Amino acid sequence: MIVNLLLLLVPISALLEYVFHASPVWVFVVGILAIIPLAEWIRRATEHLAVRAGSEIGGLVNVTFGNMAELIIALFILAAGATDVVKAQITGSIIGNALLGLGLAIVVGGWKRHTQTFPRERAGLQSSLLILSVIALLVPALFDYTERGLNQTAVERSRLDENLSLGVSVVLIIMYFAMIAYTLITHRNVFSREEDADEMHGQAWPLWKSIGVLLAATAAIALEAELVSGALEATSKSLGLSPFFLGVTVLAVVGNAAEYVSAIYFARRDRMGLVFTITVGATVQVALLTAPVLVIVSYFMGHPMNLVFQNPIELIAIAAVAFGVNAIAHDGETTWFEGLLLLALYAILGMAFFLVR
Repeated sequence: MIVNLLLLLVPISALLEYVFHASPVWVFVVGILAIIPLAEWIRRATEHLAVRAGSEIGGLVNVTFGNMAELIIALFILAAGATDVVKAQITGSIIGNALLGLGLAIVVGGWKRHTQTFPRERAGLQSSLLILSVIALLVPALFDYTERGLNQTAVERSRLDENLSLGVSVVLIIMYFAMIAYTLITHRNVFSREEDADEMHGQAWPLWKSIGVLLAATAAIALEAELVSGALEATSKSLGLSPFFLGVTVLAVVGNAAEYVSAIYFARRDRMGLVFTITVGATVQVALLTAPVLVIVSYFMGHPMNLVFQNPIELIAIAAVAFGVNAIAHDGETTWFEGLLLLALYAILGMAFFLVR
């Protein structure tokens, strides 16, 4: 009911921008809030479409469209030439899914339970992929750092960074599709998602409805993303916040809000295996697919973006995610206090991001 009411913000945001020419702050805030219900409807349509398509194709649909809202927002920010904000959004998505989303789910799910358990195989694969993905994202920044001491111009070093980022992006995308083949085909018996299908049994929408909702919500998010990207710089100045902070917190959290809601829902039902698939799986998808796709697409947009995270706090945050998730996932069980630890780490990083100028 609340989600449906929030959909009213979609036409309101358009009226604020095109009819009333309201302050960019209002356009930004209303546009951001409007994306939340749209992302939720994309999640619903994707789940229903996955059930109709069958387990193998359905799993592919789920993981492919899982971060659609976030990708659309990033594309519009990228088209405006704000590559640093896009990188901040990537960082924010990684730490938001794995620390904020997972942390909230563990706290809520474990509040009245002594412990919650989950399949080690699925969580182990996700945490391993996360560690390898994080290493791959850190390599371009470390390479850039080592090249600074050499006798090279800034243009030459930038070209090397771009070439390495493109190469890393291609490898990561290949690994993403290899992961799909591994979990949905060759080792399907180990990573079966029948429990996901059971959750939707007897409730799946007709195929035409799923596709229609998916297309309509995607188009609406594109509109909101355009409004948000256009108001980003003016909003940051009005609020006294850096575009970097808005990207790493607000844009990232809003783009993944549907995943947070789903993770909390399943945690309350004591289905922590699904919680890890949603939160850590979304984090892995950002690293293996979303970030590489943005790097490649940026060259066609005329705003080349590399994977060099210039701010050391971003590198520390990304590395902290891998260590934090691995520490939680290694024993196959969680308690509410472990979720609180993840939330505390997110809060500490958030304070650091707030002070970045």
